[in-house]
Amino acid sequence: VQLQASGGGLVQAGGSLRLSCVASGRTFSRYNMGWFRQAPGKEREFVADINESGDITRCAASVKGRFIISRDNGKNTVYLQMNDLKPEDTAVYYCAAPGASGIGFSLWGQGTLVTVSS
Repeated sequence: VQLQASGGGLVQAGGSLRLSCVASGRTFSRYNMGWFRQAPGKEREFVADINESGDITRCAASVKGRFIISRDNGKNTVYLQMNDLKPEDTAVYYCAAPGASGIGFSLWGQGTLVTVSS
């Protein structure tokens, strides 16, 4: 399985970005997907996830109301729409998928850097 994330960049506080992650190597629609992030000097943390069909989502309290996760199973792609960005959102963002067991997240993309300036 390969996960290719893109869409990161430099944005001013209050701005928006949309991250994309294209998955290949297995049937995308059979697995939930997630986004995590890791800020400098901090541990990787959960941001949001979405179930196989896209009708159930969860997100971290720190991004609730600002970030939206979605997916397009026809394009094997999961998205993270990030609005009202804050400097504390600065991090490398990773998309993630479960392994063969379908439980948890054990497969990771290469990450895309989001930098929010104040």
